[in-house]
Amino acid sequence: MELMGVVVVVLASVLVLCCSSVLEAQLQVGFYKSTCPQAESIIASEVRRALATNIGLAAGLVRMHFHDCFVRGCDGSVLIDSSSNNTAEKDSFINNPSLRGFEVIDNAKTRLEAACQGVVSCADILALAARDSVVMTGGVMYQVPAGRRDGRVSLVSEVLASLPGPTFDVDHLTQSFAGKGLAQDEMVTLSGAHTIGRSHCAAFSSRLFDFNSTDGQDPSLDSAYASQLKQQCPQGSNDTSLVAFMDPRSPYTLDTAYYANLLQNRGLFASDQALATDSTTAGLVKQNAAAGGGIAWKRKFAAAMVKMGQIDVLTGSDGEIRSRCRVIN
Repeated sequence: MELMGVVVVVLASVLVLCCSSVLEAQLQVGFYKSTCPQAESIIASEVRRALATNIGLAAGLVRMHFHDCFVRGCDGSVLIDSSSNNTAEKDSFINNPSLRGFEVIDNAKTRLEAACQGVVSCADILALAARDSVVMTGGVMYQVPAGRRDGRVSLVSEVLASLPGPTFDVDHLTQSFAGKGLAQDEMVTLSGAHTIGRSHCAAFSSRLFDFNSTDGQDPSLDSAYASQLKQQCPQGSNDTSLVAFMDPRSPYTLDTAYYANLLQNRGLFASDQALATDSTTAGLVKQNAAAGGGIAWKRKFAAAMVKMGQIDVLTGSDGEIRSRCRVIN
């Protein structure tokens, strides 16, 4: 009996230690409440200041958070600059020049280091800045669990295989999101982020001029919309700065117009339009398009953003808190 009592005590101790480690590793709403209480307000003020000058940066920050989380998890690795001996994620042809808003993160980090040095991670700054961008373009307010730590690795070679591409069909999109722990309905919901922002012409021009051996133009693309896009993105142009809005109806407002566009064959990417034509996702597209005022979808979008923001995070003693977001310590 004495031996049994010792075993029980030991097992109980192990269980307590195990559970403590799990709790320590969890992200928490209000993580900086005692260590840097002004953290979220500082980040929000920097996002607000940036968007007052260029509202398009909202889409850039949301996209940056997505690209961060899908490559190595939400660890701020997308923020790291390339060096003489390493090409970082941000310089992948997928991210450069499409990602923007790095200076917003830099400015927030500078203020946070002055207010509470070495406390707030770059990964958390990005997650919170993405939330603020959603809210400031018409989305609903949501709480962001924090406590992420920053990664020390950023490799251009990992980007292409990690991110869903603009030509993906629904099967490939579903597999890509499932690999990050996100369900198909969450994939459709998060795709609605394409209701704000823009795309460089190179990402979709093949749908206009070189779709396949039979059709120059993608037959699933609304002809009037295609004509509009051809004016914005002339065939043979070498101007890499040419862009088109993802949602011409309301490019700076987070709403459900994206889904209405899909029902009219006006999805910019083939991967967007596929959501409306595939039987497994078409119902969700119609449901989101019909949502009066979009409140139901906006709530789903907020929940999906929170879940995405917890992909493969570093917590506890893993990683680091970078003093500058562009450079590892």
